[in-house]
Amino acid sequence: MSKEYKVKPNEKLDLAAHDPNDRSWFPEDGKNPKKELKKLRRKLIRLQQLLYAENKHKVLIVLQAMDSGGKDGTIRSIFKGVNPQGVKVANFKVPTPIELSHDYLWRVHSRTPATGEIMIFNRSHYEDVLVVRVRELAPEKVWKRRFQHIKEFERLLTDECTTILKFYLNISKAEQKQRFLERISNASKNWKFNPGDIDERKRWDDYMEAYQDAIRRTSTSYAPWYIIPADDKPYRNFVIGQIIVETLEKLKMSFPQPIEEIDKYSQILEEE
Repeated sequence: MSKEYKVKPNEKLDLAAHDPNDRSWFPEDGKNPKKELKKLRRKLIRLQQLLYAENKHKVLIVLQAMDSGGKDGTIRSIFKGVNPQGVKVANFKVPTPIELSHDYLWRVHSRTPATGEIMIFNRSHYEDVLVVRVRELAPEKVWKRRFQHIKEFERLLTDECTTILKFYLNISKAEQKQRFLERISNASKNWKFNPGDIDERKRWDDYMEAYQDAIRRTSTSYAPWYIIPADDKPYRNFVIGQIIVETLEKLKMSFPQPIEEIDKYSQILEEE
């Protein structure tokens, strides 16, 4: 199923051709994405337990989107009920002075998953070829060479048993407007609204060009990008959940073998 939204390496990409309101996995069959996601969660909970117990694999999930694209909601919806001991979230904001004194991947590498962990990047190292580009925070020759850096960095991670999934949450400009308006009108969501988001919205076309370039240049066989239709939140969550579950199942994990003669310890306990 996941191939439909997966960007092939070196694929000629036209981001505008990807419908933010696509629902092709649920055409007219009556399925409810919220109900289907609940089924996926049960699978994900078991797979995460296997990942943590087996302690052989690492999983990195990258979420990128325009403001209000749904990164936080995606994390809450998909990982609800999953053991937080083995799932962590890293949020990369404006670099600190210490981070700026190092190379741009320095702060990112330290947050990559340990063995047995799922790490979710809520924004990521891709900000350094997106915001940096659109805001002209670095010369073109600087951010352009970062595409190759990023591919090599992700190759290093995958060579060290990290499975990488990268999701671009593709919302329309019209949907973003509605979500901003809701944040302004709904008192419980006022805290989410940042006036700076309006300024970023004015650069929509520049960001679309930057995302298209970044996705096209860095979707690889070992660290693929998926362009996820994100106007419909339940459908977005189901699609991403399905891709994560499919990917974890392919790792063919198993619980570690028990210690020898484990049954005798039951007898010891019973005799206390």
